[in-house]
Amino acid sequence: MSLPASPREHWNQRFGTEDYLFGREPNRFLAAHAHLLEPGRKLLAIADGEGRNGVWLAERGLEVLSLDFSAKAQAKARRLAAERKVSVTFEEADLAQWAWPTARFDAVAAIFFQFADPALRGRIFAGIKQCLKPGGMLFLQGYRPEQLQYKTGGPSQPEKFYTEELLRANFADMDILELSAYDEAIHEGSGHDGMSALIGMVARKR
Repeated sequence: MSLPASPREHWNQRFGTEDYLFGREPNRFLAAHAHLLEPGRKLLAIADGEGRNGVWLAERGLEVLSLDFSAKAQAKARRLAAERKVSVTFEEADLAQWAWPTARFDAVAAIFFQFADPALRGRIFAGIKQCLKPGGMLFLQGYRPEQLQYKTGGPSQPEKFYTEELLRANFADMDILELSAYDEAIHEGSGHDGMSALIGMVARKR
């Protein structure tokens, strides 16, 4: 009997196809709020996968650092950036071990990175706040626990989902400009396809 794949091997297998697992277009929630981002600002895209969000933001004039721990995903993200003729800095990094800088970024895009258990998620949330400059913006979207009923993407472990209470508690030291929970059909490649239980947040560092 074969041993279960490590998280990195699991994602390399999922991303190791010609098609883009989560599509080539940006996340709808992120795109709807991109008017809050001025060209030339420094943005960190965490768990950016195949680059659909980071590359799109670079097209809008942002200086983007795209992080992911899957080499397969980043190879496709580089290809997407080359096709779109934009410059993106890519770094293969495990967020469980990455050294978060201090006050380096004007914005963070944290879109569907729900692989983390509660302990790691807490460290990532703290890292996000650390790396933002004062006045820096966080754009976060993920799934709510009700997503288990839809089964159209996301994790299978209940503790990895977001609730309004969880996000308000973890980002109480930031100004939450928007926090909305809603159900919506999304079509982001084969990975996110169909009616989904979503939550989105925009917050500013004080």
